[in-house]
Amino acid sequence: MRDMVHETIPEAEERIQYKKPHFLKNGHYAAVISPSKDAIAFMIMNANGIDFPKGFEGPAERKWIKLREGDNLDLTMLSGFLKQASSSL
Repeated sequence: MRDMVHETIPEAEERIQYKKPHFLKNGHYAAVISPSKDAIAFMIMNANGIDFPKGFEGPAERKWIKLREGDNLDLTMLSGFLKQASSSL
């Protein structure tokens, strides 16, 4: 996921905050990878107006999906949503 973020937003700055990788574009948060015991959550910021499919949670301004072991990870889909959300940052 980390590589996908850097490929999608080449100018993204990565920093560790609260022991989690946060990705910023032009000083604004674009994405967060949040590992936990049973899942990894991938959060996309600035998500207002984007129509996310079933499985994504959160308020309009940020959406996340929890990925568990055995889940199929569609990096192309995540990259598309991230590109759309970060385009105005």
